[in-house]
Amino acid sequence: MNDTDGRNADRAWMTIAVEQARLCPRSATAYSVGAVIVDPRGEEISRGYSRETDPHDHAEESALAKLPPGDPRLRGATVYSTLEPCSRRKSRDRSCTELILAAGVRRVVIAWLEPRLFVPDPQGRAKLEAAGVTVTELPEFAGPAREPNKHLAI
Repeated sequence: MNDTDGRNADRAWMTIAVEQARLCPRSATAYSVGAVIVDPRGEEISRGYSRETDPHDHAEESALAKLPPGDPRLRGATVYSTLEPCSRRKSRDRSCTELILAAGVRRVVIAWLEPRLFVPDPQGRAKLEAAGVTVTELPEFAGPAREPNKHLAI
């Protein structure tokens, strides 16, 4: 696969992640985020969105929870998320960044960086990169990813 093919695949998967974000029940205290997990062969293995099954679910957490612990497809997988994975949580013991690292994911593609609305110093991207995970931002998806969050005045 050349760079153009990879970029086109990233756009296609992020489009699905944005569609997932639109499914989120609205919240005044959390972002509406969608996520898709793609294995190293380029096949979808899971997807999820914020508050999908519980009011405290984050999108990446929801998608990861649908897979068995230690699923070998996660090694080398890519997580597509409409927002930088969280680095701190109030509602759960582990952040999405920690869950992604524990799963062995090697690449994360995001639409936009987490604003400082709920966390004063978001560190998801920095923590992932410090652990050797490749993080790619697709700024052309920032607008569509923000759309389900417009009620938050960000």
